[in-house]
Amino acid sequence: MTRRELIIRYAIFAAIAILINLGSQALAVSVYHGPFAIPLSVIFGTGTGLVAKYVLDKNWIFYHQAANRSHQAKTFVLYTVMGLATTGIFWITEALFHAAFDAPAMRYVGGLIGLVAGYLVKYQLDLRHVFVDARAT
Repeated sequence: MTRRELIIRYAIFAAIAILINLGSQALAVSVYHGPFAIPLSVIFGTGTGLVAKYVLDKNWIFYHQAANRSHQAKTFVLYTVMGLATTGIFWITEALFHAAFDAPAMRYVGGLIGLVAGYLVKYQLDLRHVFVDARAT
């Protein structure tokens, strides 16, 4: 895969994961209106986006083949840890937009900006620490 193809593919997969994340948040908020609606929706969106992005990255960015179930579990845990590091970028940006504008739509704009920034950092972390046997360049 050329560098250009990698960038395009990664961007498409990031967009898919972002849509899943933000869509899951919107769904959660539409279903639950209680006092913890916003934090629970962010957690739900983060989880669904994480799983989707892991499957896409593992199979079509890094072409990672786990040796066994233990190796697969270790890889997912490392992927999640790297995701936690970059999730802070996403959550902080989303929270700042929510506080600054106090409008649901702007919360999603902040979430989108935070997710894009986080994915740029996450690719480098995954390449160097998670999928170390990756064939991607």
